[in-house]
Amino acid sequence: MADQPLTSRGAATYQRILDVATQEFAEHGIAGARVERIVAAARTNKAQLYAYFGSKERLFDAIFFGSLERIVNVVPIDAADLADWAVRLYDEYLRRPDLIRLATWARLERRPAGHLVDDPDRLEDHKLRAIADAQAAGLVRQGDPFDVMAIVIAMSMAWSPVSNVYAATAQEPPELHEQRRALLHESVRRAMTADQR
Repeated sequence: MADQPLTSRGAATYQRILDVATQEFAEHGIAGARVERIVAAARTNKAQLYAYFGSKERLFDAIFFGSLERIVNVVPIDAADLADWAVRLYDEYLRRPDLIRLATWARLERRPAGHLVDDPDRLEDHKLRAIADAQAAGLVRQGDPFDVMAIVIAMSMAWSPVSNVYAATAQEPPELHEQRRALLHESVRRAMTADQR
């Protein structure tokens, strides 16, 4: 973004670009997204978009990293209750399916293997510490904290837009979501609770 502070009008344009581009990238990916569609829907022009973001790829990065930060902030981990964390992730995927689609496009088009981001510690370090602390307290089963986190996240995404079985939507009956939440909660609880023998 430009070094100069934005006027209120500039800030509104900047936010419109982010909002429109989020949907464009979620639907079409990085390669398929079109700057022409973004600027038309955002009621701006290419020069303004490039002044703020520099390139289409940097616009995607701004949106993608913002979406990762959103999930961290909106759904903070509770390692003492990973089952509840999984259910809250499920709910966030229902509210914002575009966030999962952005991560999927990043995986498909940018990083087919390894970590999804260059600096995973920035987003994952506190989660991994929380899981390790819960393991040390005897609350969470032993195993590499990263692998524990990965399994819980994967379970929470069972009905997300990236499911290869079924993608749920917020428009489905509430009782159906309650059934899934209960199954997810119990499954994660059983899988991740430390052996009490």
